[in-house]
Amino acid sequence: MFFSDTRLHTYSPCHWPSFTSHIRHETELFILAVFLKFFAPWCGHCKQMAPAWEQLAGVYANNESVLVAEIDCTADGKPLCDSNGVRGFPTIKYGEPSALEDYQGGRAYEELAGFAKTLKPSCSPSKLELCDEEMKAKITYLLSMSEEDLQSAIASEEAKVEAAEKTFTDEVQKLQEKYQSLMAEKDAAQAAVKAAGLGLMKSVSAQKKKASVSKDEL
Repeated sequence: MFFSDTRLHTYSPCHWPSFTSHIRHETELFILAVFLKFFAPWCGHCKQMAPAWEQLAGVYANNESVLVAEIDCTADGKPLCDSNGVRGFPTIKYGEPSALEDYQGGRAYEELAGFAKTLKPSCSPSKLELCDEEMKAKITYLLSMSEEDLQSAIASEEAKVEAAEKTFTDEVQKLQEKYQSLMAEKDAAQAAVKAAGLGLMKSVSAQKKKASVSKDEL
């Protein structure tokens, strides 16, 4: 289930259909944009930004075009977080519920509020009148596809995203392994130099300096 109060909407993402339905019926007008914080209750960074987010949600509590809310990504909510590309907490996204985009700005209240002011109606399947001819043609073509073909096309594109993520993960792993290898080589080389007499040389040098100082004092 989801919970809300006059200050901040909190939704359990395992009921995303309820979430989108609530957005569509919360006012007589369709909510045109959402600004969402995906979080986990145990997340320290989430707790740190909570006051700023709650303040922002209060400002937009009665806004008919923009909904500011937070999604609890624990337990049953994990599949939804995964489907929206949530890799860490907090993750902030914005746009239409069916096509969320990543927010890359700051997390202080002033920065969040400044960005929220830019949210406005944009081209989408539900707002074709806001689309240019090229985008309208693309949406019209997709709307004409059978559900089976559309889901197949979505799966194909999602596979590309997953492939890119796998490539990134694999390459990072290679870098990590290379780092460990170079670190081991460095440690071995330094140990070999020390074993060859570097420490003894420094000890002798120190002794000679000490002896020289003692001689000068006589």
